[in-house]
Amino acid sequence: MNDFSSRWMIVPRGTSLSIFIEGVIYSCCVTILASLFSACSADSRKSTNRPNILWIVAEDLSPVIPSFGDSTIETPNLSWLASQGICYDRVFSPSGVCAPSRAAIATGMYPTHIGANHMRTGPWFADMPRSFIDNYHKNSMPEGLRAYEAVPPPEVKMMSEYLRAHGYYCTNNSKEDYQFKKSLMAWDESSRNAHWKNRKEGQPFFSIFNIGVTHESQIWAKARDSLWVDETLDVSVPPYLPDTDTAKIDIRRMYSNIKEMDQRVGEIIEELRQEKLLENTVIFWYSDHGGPLPRQKRLTYDSGLRVPMIIKFPDQDGAGSRDGQLVSFIDFAPTVLSLAGIPPPDHLDGRAFLGQYAAQKPRDYIHAASDRFDETPADRIRTVRDQRYKYIRYYDTDRPMFFHVKYRDQMPIMRELYRLRDQDQLNPSQALWFRSTKPKEELFDTKIDPHEVNNLADRQEYTEVKNRLSTELDQWLVSFEDMTMIPETELLKKIWPNGIKPVTDPPKIERNSGNITLKSPTNGASIGFKIFDQVDSSKSWNVYTGPFLISEKKKISAVAHRLGYTPSPMIIE
Repeated sequence: MNDFSSRWMIVPRGTSLSIFIEGVIYSCCVTILASLFSACSADSRKSTNRPNILWIVAEDLSPVIPSFGDSTIETPNLSWLASQGICYDRVFSPSGVCAPSRAAIATGMYPTHIGANHMRTGPWFADMPRSFIDNYHKNSMPEGLRAYEAVPPPEVKMMSEYLRAHGYYCTNNSKEDYQFKKSLMAWDESSRNAHWKNRKEGQPFFSIFNIGVTHESQIWAKARDSLWVDETLDVSVPPYLPDTDTAKIDIRRMYSNIKEMDQRVGEIIEELRQEKLLENTVIFWYSDHGGPLPRQKRLTYDSGLRVPMIIKFPDQDGAGSRDGQLVSFIDFAPTVLSLAGIPPPDHLDGRAFLGQYAAQKPRDYIHAASDRFDETPADRIRTVRDQRYKYIRYYDTDRPMFFHVKYRDQMPIMRELYRLRDQDQLNPSQALWFRSTKPKEELFDTKIDPHEVNNLADRQEYTEVKNRLSTELDQWLVSFEDMTMIPETELLKKIWPNGIKPVTDPPKIERNSGNITLKSPTNGASIGFKIFDQVDSSKSWNVYTGPFLISEKKKISAVAHRLGYTPSPMIIE
């Protein structure tokens, strides 16, 4: 449809998102870019051209919008995007909470494989005052454990680093909660002002915009704000939550926040249209894990793992269609690389489902895990799901099914659950979450029981299904070292010898008739460099990919950084 603007319902804001930064980053390690992009091929899902790629990421959101079958509210911008793109109906996070999910997205690796599945490890507050850090340890970490960075295996890099090495301008606006500090080479810019507009003319971009209004915390933080929906909006209540006025107020707030998020989606896409970029940009919209309500976020039920996703291709390839293949967040990194024409590294746990390097066969299973959440000690749960059935294995069966998280207690609907529990007024579906012990295993038919309240594990007629999924889970668990199955104190000793965070060794700069070679003694370290007459720390580090030539008169600075390590000191020559 050519008249794009007629499809939008956008309330203008007082300030533009445009950010202009003076200066151009000098880089000698990347492929020289053409000044203008050619149009994408007829089948953009398999194109070897270099499209722009835009991610718009909501938070804490299950598939509760019209494009995925929930007609409680209207989301005009997402509905337009769905009409122009493909709705993916079976997309899953490997964790029901944000930081481990983001680690999977950023690296293409299972959080359990890279020691990032505990929520949370803590690097995000490294620059906070000491009093804040001490208070966090006291209130948000189990006794005897302190904040740390996950340390992925040496071969693991952030996906955006590969894109930057191949000439993409990469921005993140602006979540960085990866369980480890971002690589110094990960982004051209990562901030609230980061934007594709700051790139060089004609340079392809990969840009992320995170929209936080649907986050769990906004259920209570926005409780006094006016609603974007009717105050008497009729909402349905999942069977595991109380059907009370208090609960419905929070559910209305959830839908109100979705409406607000939808407007922000419209504004971002409108910027693409205004800059005439809409037709050479692949747009991903998805959420970082399941819904914000109790018994959704943090669990491995579909309510915590399953997310909506829409992908729009430049030529509307597949517009208005649906895709039912199983997709895991670990597949996002290889898929973006594949769309950009970059071969995904062999070590990735994920597989591309689009692009030049797409896997020949769709997934048969997705896998997920749950471990520690904030101050609650680790509670090991491992999960596998096929197109229809979900199998969950509990390792700490002597512990209660419910785990307490102080952060979640701020939500009125959570306090309503406590009230009904204490008065013995929960119905059987609601009471399941508050069992005093866990079953060894659960099996659910998600087709006839989408809320997963009827455990079929002991039903004889489902023995074959249970055994098949249990065997698949066993095979997954032995396919790599699950670093979060050992006690977290032991994990910390393993990755931080003698309790000390490892430091990346400084790179070595070798000059030979203007030819520059950079090396770092640290296994797995990435190297960044800058070329200039005077040090300018405001510019991002170029990704070193191999020897390059510069004038003998030019200075060069370099730094090395392995994920989970402290970056090396900067070297200048």
